[in-house]
Order: sequence, then C-alpha cells, then structure tokens
Amino acid sequence: MVREIQVQGVFAENCYVFIDEHTKSGFLIDPGAQAGIIYDAIVRNGWTIEKILLTHGHFDHLGAAEQLRRQLAAPVYVYPSDAPYLTDTYLNLSGQSGQPITVPHYEELHDGETIRLKANSGFYLKVIHTPGHTPGSVTYYSAQERVAFVGDTLYEHGPGLTHFPGGNVRELERSIIDKILTLPSDVVLLSGHSSPITVEQQRRLLGL
Repeated sequence: MVREIQVQGVFAENCYVFIDEHTKSGFLIDPGAQAGIIYDAIVRNGWTIEKILLTHGHFDHLGAAEQLRRQLAAPVYVYPSDAPYLTDTYLNLSGQSGQPITVPHYEELHDGETIRLKANSGFYLKVIHTPGHTPGSVTYYSAQERVAFVGDTLYEHGPGLTHFPGGNVRELERSIIDKILTLPSDVVLLSGHSSPITVEQQRRLLGL
C-alpha cells in the first residue's frame, strides 16, 4: 500500500509511506518537510515505520528526516555517494534557500540491495542506483506492488534536473533508459514533484 503525503517547505514535495497492509509496518520515503504532518498521519493510521529511505540528498527530500528519525526511532538511509549531501548545506541546497538543514545520523545502502521489513520479510524494496540528478540518487522498486519511487530522477513530464552540484546529464540519461524504463511496462513511477505515470506511458512521452 502506498500513501502520498504532500508536504510544503520551500517547494512542494511528494513524501511517500509504503506500508505492508498485513502488519501495518513499512517504510517512509523522502520526508521533505513538515515533520508534524507526516508524524500525525503515521500515528493516526497506526503505522510502524521501520526505516526512513532517501532517494537522494537534496533538502526538499530530507528536511523532516532528522526529527522523524528521533520521533519514530527509525534509521535514515542514503546511498554512499550522496552521504556528503546530508551534512553539507551547499550540496543539499538548503544553504541557498536560507534554511540550512543537515541530517547528521544516517546509514548507507547499496545498489542491488533488498530492504526487507522485520515485521514481514516478504515485503521489501530493491535499491537501484540511478545517478544523474545527484551522484547517489536511487530508485526503490517493489516488484510485488508494481511501483518504483524514483525521486527526482524522472518526472511525469520528463528527465530530472542536472544543473545542481553533482548533476550529470549523461548519467541521468543512462539511468532513465537503462534502469528505470527497462522495468515492466505496468510499473507506476512515483516521483518527488509530479503525478504518477507508468513505465509504458513514460516511454511513449520520451519517444522510446
């Protein structure tokens, strides 16, 4: 089960809760702002969050992570290449926004890793390293639920941005073409700043 919680910091951003309906446990993905709204939704629904997963290290995707890490007693995870972004306000862009944000406590995950719930080991996400928007951008893919959380690598209207520190156009193109759009056609792509779209629909929009 996927639930979207749209939050508003400097930018509006789609935070996601990915929950196993049998155990009501799951993962929190990209808590970008408004920790109170996210926390209230989790408590109100009786969900247990085991891990906080970041698709990349920009402030609009991690702004509430540190507070929720404490409140939920759930570790924050990031790909190693983006770990420096969590403590550098220039890299994570929060310094330029006038609201410096850091996440000093985090753990690392790796390409191809399977992240399983303790409450139900059959409920999991696969980590796919999809660099380009940032060096450590990742996609979290659920083959069972037919969803992929792509962060800012790909939007409904096209590829993500690459003009921020660490962005790379060629890497982004390879990530989209070789890793995301090779997923099954019916997989729904869930991004940080646009509406859901299937892999097949995205292929057509990009002329692939």
